Amino acid sequence: MIKSRRLTVATAFVLLGGCAMLGESGRPLPPAGLAVGDEPYSVQTGAAVLAHGGNAADAVAAMYFKLSVTYPVAAGLGGGGLCIVHDSTTSKSDAVVFPATEAAGGGTYAVPGNVRGFSLLQATYGRLPWQRVIAPAESAAAAGFVISQALAARLATSQDIVRLDAGLAAEFLDESGRVKPAGALVTAPALAQTLSLVRTLGAEAFYRGAVAADIVSYSAAQGGAITAADLSSYAPQRSAPATAQVGSQTVYLPPAETGAGRFAGALLARLRDGQGRAGTAGNLAASVAMATKATLDSSGLASLPRDLGSTGFAAEDPEGMAVACAVTMNGPFGSGHTATNTGVTLARSPGQAQAGLAAMFLTPAIATDDGAVSLVGAGAGGPNGTAGIALELLRLAHGDDVTRPENLHSAGVAPYDTINVIGCQSGVCAALPDPGAFGLGAAGGL
Repeated sequence: MIKSRRLTVATAFVLLGGCAMLGESGRPLPPAGLAVGDEPYSVQTGAAVLAHGGNAADAVAAMYFKLSVTYPVAAGLGGGGLCIVHDSTTSKSDAVVFPATEAAGGGTYAVPGNVRGFSLLQATYGRLPWQRVIAPAESAAAAGFVISQALAARLATSQDIVRLDAGLAAEFLDESGRVKPAGALVTAPALAQTLSLVRTLGAEAFYRGAVAADIVSYSAAQGGAITAADLSSYAPQRSAPATAQVGSQTVYLPPAETGAGRFAGALLARLRDGQGRAGTAGNLAASVAMATKATLDSSGLASLPRDLGSTGFAAEDPEGMAVACAVTMNGPFGSGHTATNTGVTLARSPGQAQAGLAAMFLTPAIATDDGAVSLVGAGAGGPNGTAGIALELLRLAHGDDVTRPENLHSAGVAPYDTINVIGCQSGVCAALPDPGAFGLGAAGGL
């Protein structure tokens, strides 16, 4: 059973160190590209893609698929999400939206959006062959990967879910029935086979053919409602991101028609209008906390599950492309049911109680100043993740240094709500993970 948390927003954020590439002076070095996220192995993959000729779109696609193996509690193939893209060379911005949707017949399982979503993103903006962004994830699933501290923290509070699913139990429980600790080596052979098909045949191999048939068969056997038509007709969407002005910063956010866009837009509007102001320049964190509480109150929410099964990540390349993404399973490990023969754990349908709330707090964001990217990052998991992004935007507007790891404020309830950002000022950029979690900021090409 997932315990609920009361919706309180801290009036002071914990100030801890983050991770960055630092020179002898203690200042961040200018790398060839940067990646940041909640799970370190996926971030290393993103940095490696940047170092070997990939751009930011290639990097986040590779990070996502690696996350589907090393962080399936929040980023499984059965989930959904959205990304914001900004290309400084063309001054164009885009939102790619691919939520896990309710099946036409209802039911407890969502129709997955991530695979087609990241396929669309990478095909539109990436420059590497598709196979190269899938291969690291496939290799990790087949040969094995070590459980990170980031995953171990989420496994510890999701062990009842893991125990009730044969696929998850085989991967993450030891001989005594306890969840495996950080440092344990695990494999995911069925997931590796699914990723192999996606690598060689493209995203369509997930939505049609043997994988789709296994998902439909499993759903029917378990009283679900996913049909072959639901899968084959699923289509991610591209649209213009919402924009907001925060000081001199132009901020690109999820489209207003999405739940995430509505919440983030309402929060920034309150801050812009001075609601919840608490000595704006002197106590930005308190201002954001008060505005976040007011936004939540207006939404009529009294409580949320402690873990909404979400994560955020971002990358920026030296050519000026920045991409921020957030994905969710609508709860830790989604429905907690893994389709036989596929390794795919299905997300909870957004039509189920409280499951749809996760998408409300997916907050990828990109800020630009005079056309140059000044911040790219994502809040995810809950209102404090969104609040963390809002705070960093206010700090930018007030001229605060957003490149020093000790200046990044934690989301406060990590690892469930997190903020991960790449901040840039005066030609210097740093990748900063949530200091209260177990993520990583890494440079490509150094």
